[in-house]
Amino acid sequence: MFPSCAGSGRGVAALGFGAAPIGNLYHEVDEAAAIATVRTAFDAGIRYFDTAPHYGFGLSEQRLGRAIQSLPRESFELSTKVGRRLQPVSRGEYVRHGFAGAADFEPVFDYSYDGVMRSFESSLQRLQTDYIDTLLIHDLGRQTHGDAHPHYLQDFLQGGYRAMEALKNQRLIRAIGLGANEWQIGETLLAAVDLDCILLAGRYTLLEQQPCDHFMSLCQQRRVSLIAAAPFNSGILASGTGGEGPWYYNYQPAPPSVIDRVKQLEVICYEFGVPLAAAALQFPVAHPVVSHVLAGFSNNEELLSAVALMNFAIPVAFWEALHQQQLIHPDAPVPSASIKRVAEK
Repeated sequence: MFPSCAGSGRGVAALGFGAAPIGNLYHEVDEAAAIATVRTAFDAGIRYFDTAPHYGFGLSEQRLGRAIQSLPRESFELSTKVGRRLQPVSRGEYVRHGFAGAADFEPVFDYSYDGVMRSFESSLQRLQTDYIDTLLIHDLGRQTHGDAHPHYLQDFLQGGYRAMEALKNQRLIRAIGLGANEWQIGETLLAAVDLDCILLAGRYTLLEQQPCDHFMSLCQQRRVSLIAAAPFNSGILASGTGGEGPWYYNYQPAPPSVIDRVKQLEVICYEFGVPLAAAALQFPVAHPVVSHVLAGFSNNEELLSAVALMNFAIPVAFWEALHQQQLIHPDAPVPSASIKRVAEK
């Protein structure tokens, strides 16, 4: 379980299944293919699945719920999120908030006590489960809310967090966490409340390790485990800089500074014969605070490719070269030659 900084180990247990893509992220995904991908992940040894009401406006949770019905509930860990309620609307554009063919709902931010409770109850129904291992408050922070950030933060501290505590006391959830794209809100919350884990998307990757300056140490001191999500920084660490582009970083075309840094990483990868994507997946879990690296999958091909990349043997000299070239933070731990690999099934 996530409450311990020891996390769920390394190797196969360190690779998590991000279920946003099976909620029709950017394009429609066949229902049967989505369910088959989840079960392929389980067969490959993956034991952590993450979703949210926002992903496909309930579709991701529904599909994941159907997929896990044949699996022993205690054999895997499940996380979902609160902080948005799904408000019925008339049919809108085909693609809304990045999701294709989405259901007739509009996600509305709601960090209140009642909002969190209603969202959680709806998630239980869609996921067809009696409890959630880890409940994450979704997308708090100034990066998401701008000038409205203080308002939403107070709503959560005075209402939503109390709801999550009540759910944990009732044993309907096992851990309380944060899911965000910025580490700063993690520091803010840790100064005010107790958290068991933080899902941090895109901020602790092979490309950027600013959290090493202070945030990772804070998590370690507080015994808060970190789920390193979006290890490819939304694309560029998976695709590299070959071809004509565009190459994506943080869901937008990458700026020249990011492209230049990735090119430097690619030089070292070429020298050692290491796929850039393999290094990107394996790097985060070397940190003792990190319990999982979380990537999104929409089909079996993507899933099995990630399994192979996690299993790729990367020499210690490769990581040493990245340190020598100052391409990773001096305090960032790197995998050893004996890092536990994902076993190919």
